[in-house]
Amino acid sequence: MNEDCKIAIIGGGSWATAIAKIVLNTCESINWYMRRMEQIDEFIRQRKNPSYLSGVKFDTDRIFFTPDINKLVRTSDVLIFAVPSPFLKMHLKKLKRTLDKKIIVSAIKGIVPDENMIISDYFEQVYNVPKGNILALAGPCHAEEVALERLSYLTIGCDSREQARSFGNILNAPFVRTAISDDISGIEYASVMKNIYSIAAGICHGLKYGDNFQAVLISNAVQEMSRVCNAISPMPRDIKESAYLGDLLVTAYSKFSRNRLFGSMIGKGYSVKTAQLEMEMIAEGYYATKCIHEINEKYHVNMPIIDAVYDILYNRISPTLAIGRLTEKLQ
Repeated sequence: MNEDCKIAIIGGGSWATAIAKIVLNTCESINWYMRRMEQIDEFIRQRKNPSYLSGVKFDTDRIFFTPDINKLVRTSDVLIFAVPSPFLKMHLKKLKRTLDKKIIVSAIKGIVPDENMIISDYFEQVYNVPKGNILALAGPCHAEEVALERLSYLTIGCDSREQARSFGNILNAPFVRTAISDDISGIEYASVMKNIYSIAAGICHGLKYGDNFQAVLISNAVQEMSRVCNAISPMPRDIKESAYLGDLLVTAYSKFSRNRLFGSMIGKGYSVKTAQLEMEMIAEGYYATKCIHEINEKYHVNMPIIDAVYDILYNRISPTLAIGRLTEKLQ
């Protein structure tokens, strides 16, 4: 990855917009794919994303927009995917060009539904992208705080430390610090699970459990996360690092957390469908809960928190009953 490489962003949401803001600090220009031409036209007219982080102004002369993913891939070297995981396959199904010579960066903190695969595995196995050309962004980094230029820390996971360092230079904005990790699978699975634990925290908040219980819930969630990561991808890792624990904490506690908000609505008595409709945003943890539950049929890890969330969301067990049972299993 050299300094002349062309960076592309795939996605039109808040995280894609935040990443564009970061990258334009170091790159002369970027390519940007958005599915709807009307969103592009409005973005160019207003010089800001009309739907997300609308307080962030852009020099649109430095952005080459396109609704054609094949054109984007043809003219780009590094592809940063920042779409909700349930929609990834929908975008890629239009793709006619190969990806095996591209650098793929996953900014998706989710898992591919139906396939039950983390994003790096999906690109490697389905699109034949070499492991060393796949990177994952992790860590506590809400798009809303990036928009406000509040200091944020990102971890770049990749099998190639050289690629990770090179991409870290591209993210070298004054309000962003980067670290690198060779535990790409671990940080991806942690990014998936922290959304589930945030739904659990939200459910407990909706049920009016207090801060004392929330602290116990999250301390148990850290241990559960470690057990699952070690079972699926055994290697030395420090679960206390910000890519794991830090991301879990901010997602479980922050007012910007979609998953916590979704869980809180469930705890207050909303149905899953009603909560999803009212939010008008994707809570990745809803899909992740089913995926991790099914993956664990192979590993049989003790994960009572994820099991409780699965019972509530998919087996329609009363949140009061499911969390009541969970309280007997926590320490």
